Amino acid sequence: MTEEMLGARYIAESFKGYGVTHVFYMDAILRRTLVEMETLGIRRILAHSEKAAAYMADGYARVTQRAGICMAQTVGAANLAAGLQDAFLGFSPVIAITGKKPSVSQYRHAYQEILHNTMFEPVTKYNVCVDTVEQLPYLLRQAFREATSAAPGPVHLDLLGYSGELIDTATADLELIVEERFKQCPSNRPEPEAALVEKAAETLMNARRPVIVAGGGARTSSAGPEIKKLAEILSIPVATSLNAKGIILENHPLNIGIVGAYSRWCTNQIVSEADLVLYVGSSTGDQVTNGWTTPSPGTPVIQIDINPSELGRSYPNVVGLMGDAKVAVSRLIESIRPREGDNKWIEHAQQIVKSWREEVRPLHESDAIPILQERLCREITEVLPSDGILVADTGFSGIWAGTMVDLRHPGQTYIRAAGSLGWAFPASLGVKCGAPERPVICFTGDGGFWYHLSELETAVRYGINSVTVVNNNHGFAQCTIGIERAYGERTGNRDELYKFSPMVSFAQIAEDIGCVGISVERPEEIRGALQRALAANRPVVVDVQTDPAHMAPLTEVKV
Repeated sequence: MTEEMLGARYIAESFKGYGVTHVFYMDAILRRTLVEMETLGIRRILAHSEKAAAYMADGYARVTQRAGICMAQTVGAANLAAGLQDAFLGFSPVIAITGKKPSVSQYRHAYQEILHNTMFEPVTKYNVCVDTVEQLPYLLRQAFREATSAAPGPVHLDLLGYSGELIDTATADLELIVEERFKQCPSNRPEPEAALVEKAAETLMNARRPVIVAGGGARTSSAGPEIKKLAEILSIPVATSLNAKGIILENHPLNIGIVGAYSRWCTNQIVSEADLVLYVGSSTGDQVTNGWTTPSPGTPVIQIDINPSELGRSYPNVVGLMGDAKVAVSRLIESIRPREGDNKWIEHAQQIVKSWREEVRPLHESDAIPILQERLCREITEVLPSDGILVADTGFSGIWAGTMVDLRHPGQTYIRAAGSLGWAFPASLGVKCGAPERPVICFTGDGGFWYHLSELETAVRYGINSVTVVNNNHGFAQCTIGIERAYGERTGNRDELYKFSPMVSFAQIAEDIGCVGISVERPEEIRGALQRALAANRPVVVDVQTDPAHMAPLTEVKV
């Protein structure tokens, strides 16, 4: 049923209907809509940059699996598009809204105006212009469909008016329709073909050294229990991508850890020895395969993915199952018989994992000063609440958190940057908005934290009480390997290429802004600092002085 309605009211009520609780934005955009949102109880989070707003919406979307909303006016559109890269790489259902000046202003050097729509093409699934208020019922509804369907991803709506005001303030007879299915991911659960399921099951049962690799699609599908059951029935080791870390508890005897480039060597070793790899909701890009070397080319592969174009993209499939991960694994379970025989393969895998744990134990227990990052990660493992969320940056932060922190409780969640340094801190604020009742710890380095340090003020202003742990080694430590290689034997000022001033105290900056700031210089101080931070009920920065010469573990296979 249609009724005369202001565009602003239509947008606000649509957001409310789809379960949106927060929007993240840079002024000036949809100001009348923002007023309408207030009347509906939707919180409006004003960030300090468009990119940070996109990261916040991304974090919110990943933890809730609902659409995260970010908005900016026409001059900020390019910055907003840049912020969608991580959401696109991380398959996150973000809806980006921008304004654009009317056609009469285009191609005439209008102030602050560029043709920004094409900038959204590489980082969205759906990118459209809304030129009349009458288009809202169709295009806004489609935006939610696109964001949450199949492999989720960001979408973009470009609204007429530099701040979208020509849509915001227009009136028309509009029909408000909220489609329940598209409120959250996954919105659809397609089933794979029965004959292919039977073939995959037979192949899996006949393998002598199979390995399961679970990816982000398995997490989106909530396929963890099914993967665990399948693995237990057939005694199959389970590796994960970073996106699926913790989908099976990391103290489970079948969990062999993270595989690929940001990984544990033990996991790469086991996957390299497999005679069959079952990918569940995981791409086969260079990170999860360690540059397409793990498994080695020619290894038989079964792949489950909701996106048919992913099946066989990098590894030819013995069987490719197009379908939802949870449903597809359930069908596999129905089709298999418990495998008879010895447990030599799983015992061999467990011994390799045990060797890795024994190797890193001295690092986890180290009392060295400056602090070793493995010790910091061990303390996070011990302190992270049973319902805690760990949000990790990329680079060394992704390696340290992914390989050295264990998730031991079913209520714990790991969310990581898909590749954009500086993502984790603003994303963690969005995560906390999406899950306000759960403790949130952000793990980032000083290089990543500097990107969006100003958002500490946002956290204070809105009472977003997350904890940020800064692995402070005073520079871009991951860069040192390449810089040393570039210099070789030559002399010169290498330090200026990656080092920061050691005089800055993030704890003091945090205090000056209104957060709690805690400095940690000794290993025995870490646990108490984290416990104090989690109990503070305020935004907290824990500035941990770590060893700048200590490198994250390189990926390798020990033969």
